[in-house]
Amino acid sequence: MEVLKSCTLCPRSCNADRTISAGFCGATDKIKIARASLHHWEEPCISGAMGSGTIFFCGCNLKCVYCQNFEISQQNFGREISKERLAEIFLELESQGAHNINLVTPTPYVPQICDAIDLVRKEIKIPFVYNSSGYESLDTLRLLKDYINIYLVDIKYKSPVLSKEYSLAEDYFERATAALCEMLRQTEKPVFSENGIILSGTIVRHLVLPSLRQDSIEILSYLADTFGTDKFLLSIMRQYTPNGHLSSYPEINRPLTTFEYESVTEFAFQKGFENAFVQGKQSADKKYTPPFDLSGV
Repeated sequence: MEVLKSCTLCPRSCNADRTISAGFCGATDKIKIARASLHHWEEPCISGAMGSGTIFFCGCNLKCVYCQNFEISQQNFGREISKERLAEIFLELESQGAHNINLVTPTPYVPQICDAIDLVRKEIKIPFVYNSSGYESLDTLRLLKDYINIYLVDIKYKSPVLSKEYSLAEDYFERATAALCEMLRQTEKPVFSENGIILSGTIVRHLVLPSLRQDSIEILSYLADTFGTDKFLLSIMRQYTPNGHLSSYPEINRPLTTFEYESVTEFAFQKGFENAFVQGKQSADKKYTPPFDLSGV
């Protein structure tokens, strides 16, 4: 694929020739995944009763020091597969009862994913979820217009100081909010099945980080004031778990406190996000991180 010979799929625009070597994200021109299985720990409207057909891709265009999927996002563990095999996996997950196909950290593989969807477009009946860090190129998102039904997108930081410190992306907020505008343009307001499963729309996720609740509050204020509270679903995550790589970041090398999380959720409700998804304290447990054991690959 020509785009992979001088890659500009994400805001890094590293121009790597991924047919020869990996880009900034760690991905070559080969699809690489670490797990494909039914996943029950997404938002209720994504997982439902049967689970989300989740495919964990390897590599990432962010370098979040606290990433819970560090093994695959930065250490690049996984197995290379063809786009034909990826298409087969879509159908296998659907046959297992998945409510959707959930593409986790798919940005480096957008051209291959689109090709794989084209291979099964006439057969598959469930929606596709683009599960993204938010650090996206508008040109790449526009390629997805006729392929993705649901955007599940992070808005991680507002402060450029924080996004540079923890994810090596000083321009994160600018890029992520522009990406959100495009996602909302494509999906419009969320649509649900009779059983409450989302069929199309956008869900905005925000992971509350230790010591950074003020930045969280500023993000929620911006979202409410800029987009309103009815164009997307909001999910405020409490599942932060130190990943063992944070000795140089003592301020976030600890669990989130109840005060920190509840002060953010209370602010969200005050801003009008009355139907926001919230998590209990038990969500901050490593058992909710799936084993990257090549299951389903």
